[in-house]
Amino acid sequence: MSEELVPSPVDFVTADRNLWQRYHDLRRTRQEELRPDDPLRPDADEELLLKRPNPFDIHEYAEITRDGRMLGWFSAEAVRPGSPEYESNKHLYWADAYVRSDLRRRGIATSLLPHLVQQMRAHGATTVGFWVEDDSGRGFMKWLGAEGRLNEIESRLKFAEVDWPMLERWVAEGTQRSPGTRLETFDGSLPDDALVDFARQISAMLNTIPFEALDHGDIVTTPEKIREWNERRSLTGEVLHTVITREPDGLISGITETLWAPHRSRIIHQEFTGVWPEARGRGLGKWIKAAMLLHLRELYPQAEWVMTGNAGSNAPMLKINRAMGFRPYRNATEYQMTRRQLEEKLSEKL
Repeated sequence: MSEELVPSPVDFVTADRNLWQRYHDLRRTRQEELRPDDPLRPDADEELLLKRPNPFDIHEYAEITRDGRMLGWFSAEAVRPGSPEYESNKHLYWADAYVRSDLRRRGIATSLLPHLVQQMRAHGATTVGFWVEDDSGRGFMKWLGAEGRLNEIESRLKFAEVDWPMLERWVAEGTQRSPGTRLETFDGSLPDDALVDFARQISAMLNTIPFEALDHGDIVTTPEKIREWNERRSLTGEVLHTVITREPDGLISGITETLWAPHRSRIIHQEFTGVWPEARGRGLGKWIKAAMLLHLRELYPQAEWVMTGNAGSNAPMLKINRAMGFRPYRNATEYQMTRRQLEEKLSEKL
């Protein structure tokens, strides 16, 4: 079958309804297979997001279609030249692919590889990464020769099973251990005049998280990037919640963020949580995470779950999460290989 099919680039800005219908049909199939318990973003919201240009990252797409039915899908991301992260990330290319389960082992995924190499050459990228959370994908990575570089544990917390008195104690202990530190809570976008300070500090914290053996560049958050994220979230009604701790000298010493969206109102996403290295050991991580969850309970009484992801080697954060009641839900692996390795694999097949 693969000899009859070649990837066709997709431009969502100019896509007609036939393409959108093919795409939505495939993403529903993928969701039902890989994440059947999670709500799917509505078609209209998905289209709004995919049509919006991204000033900081390049997003590329391709489809394999026959007789009006999308059989396979390719998407990829690279840092855009001029982005503050470009210099340290320009060698990296992040790719994703999906083939309908009833059509696997027929060479469809393999037929995407020349397109991947072509795109990497066009960007000057020398390393490609793949995020994989299913056995079929892991098998393909083994065949391809990609190496697992980062292991992530997705955990979920059920609101009905939370020990709320314990979280209240964590908040009380946080204030007692750091009497000069104040807690600040923001619902929605942060004030514009706070973005420079916040962007600087969250960038520093993000670059301290464990990446295990992953080849990665610097994470650089800027006020401009935060504004772009805020605008994208506003398209679909997604709401950001932020809790920080601020030291007497004004330094932001702890940050935790969560996201709520209308289409998944019962599942809240726990995003980044970080504590400045010099402020660790005072229970700030427990304080801000407990304060956030207590706040979310008041805001979203209909919520049932909180989901989060952590590197398997991030023992301090996993310890806090387990104490809160988060339990492992699924594992994922970030694989990487060089463009040269990919080209050699392709040459074996010629």
